[in-house]
Amino acid sequence: MLFFLTMRELHEQALSLQNLLISHATGNAEDDGEFLRLRQVVLSQPSIDAVVPRFVKTCRNLAQFWQFIKVEYGTYAERRQFIWNEFRPMLEVLERSGLAPSDGVVSFAIEKFDSSNVQAAWSKALDRRSTDPEGAITAARSLLESVCKHILDDVNVEYGDAPDLTRLYRLTAEQLKLAPSQHTEQVFKQILGGCTAVVEGLGALRNRLSDSHGKGKVAAKPASRHAELAVNLAGALALYLLATHSARNEAET
Repeated sequence: MLFFLTMRELHEQALSLQNLLISHATGNAEDDGEFLRLRQVVLSQPSIDAVVPRFVKTCRNLAQFWQFIKVEYGTYAERRQFIWNEFRPMLEVLERSGLAPSDGVVSFAIEKFDSSNVQAAWSKALDRRSTDPEGAITAARSLLESVCKHILDDVNVEYGDAPDLTRLYRLTAEQLKLAPSQHTEQVFKQILGGCTAVVEGLGALRNRLSDSHGKGKVAAKPASRHAELAVNLAGALALYLLATHSARNEAET
């Protein structure tokens, strides 16, 4: 069951879950039904899935949580600190004002990715959406380019000196098994083909409307809504690529 909550309401539920777990971990008997309800609330929100603490996903009731926490941390102080640290990324995402839910999730994922170029491109894309749509579109394209290059570097795949974005993405998709041709089920082929179309569209939008090329006397100028679309699409796809790359690395270790 999917709960549709405002960010403020979701923050309150997440904070309640944190406090309930701290209480249970420090000697108080909490209600398992309330834990199950709060756990379901946070797990049902796709926009924060990347920042939900791992132990919340794996512990299906308070008995499982107790077995986990008592073995890992012997003192109340250690247990409090662990739970605070694990909940901090999710609560920070929910607390950020003026951002769309996906902005905070993408920002968190990119912060964990050790690349100053990727982080700089995302920051520029976010900052320029309203005030500099052309610059935001350029930064959105640069974000995807940087993510693809770093993933390809990580898996030791050559991509040449000046590849275009579409070629970079196709190379990356092949390495991550995200190319439509690598799947047989039609629904996956459609979804992954849509990702390719998004990349091609971003490249075209950048060439037509961004500040990366000179313009003639009559030139289309992007509005903030165009920049919002470009940044949101680039951020969502960058998050998907990073999550897939991370999952493959974990599976291989």
